[in-house]
Amino acid sequence: MVTVSGQRRYGDPCGVARSLDVLGDRWALLVIRDLLLGPKRFTDLLAGLPGASPNMITQRLSDLTAAGVLRRRRLPPPAEVWVYELTGKGRDLEPVLLHLGRWGAGLPYQSGRRILGHDSLVLGLKAAWDPGRAASLAGAYELWIDHEVFALRVQGTALTAARAPATSPDAVIRTDAETLTAVITGQQPVHAARASGKLAIKGNRTAVSRAAALLAPSARRAAGTTSPADLASPARAPAVT
Repeated sequence: MVTVSGQRRYGDPCGVARSLDVLGDRWALLVIRDLLLGPKRFTDLLAGLPGASPNMITQRLSDLTAAGVLRRRRLPPPAEVWVYELTGKGRDLEPVLLHLGRWGAGLPYQSGRRILGHDSLVLGLKAAWDPGRAASLAGAYELWIDHEVFALRVQGTALTAARAPATSPDAVIRTDAETLTAVITGQQPVHAARASGKLAIKGNRTAVSRAAALLAPSARRAAGTTSPADLASPARAPAVT
């Protein structure tokens, strides 16, 4: 079924079909993925979706805005730029996307792209999160991946993340996307990345140890849980790409 606007619809009252009416077009879920951690400008969205044309992303943004999944707003001074952000309805999709990432980790992956994007790296950590380890990793962490900063917090049993500086972080982590991809996929141990100078963690001894454990996949394997290596291995489909 094709509507007057040209969008394809299933014409099926089932909730799954109705969800796919909104989310089933190419790039739609990846646009939502890249907004889960916070608002983005159009140019930043486009940069994070290699292979997508500006016209295609413009159409997806228009469709998702019309469906109430996201909205466009102007940031207050001093930024004063237009950004896209998820609505409450859009944020409700986070567990769906994290589960899709875990499900997709076992699928064949043939693309030549091997370095995960910034959002995928952080969401991969969330997808692999083991609530049973929360007590040993409690704290606030500021994670810099190249030029972009994320606030990570382990509190209660949850790991939360946002695209923003952390408030009073216990530890500050600085690295690049290539190095962090290697670390969380188990290709390079945290201590080796630190020794190379490509991964730096600053804070007191306890906070540094906890930050390193947060990134390391080996501890998750030891705990018998899914690791970022399982979710983001370049030999398989990345967790949330």
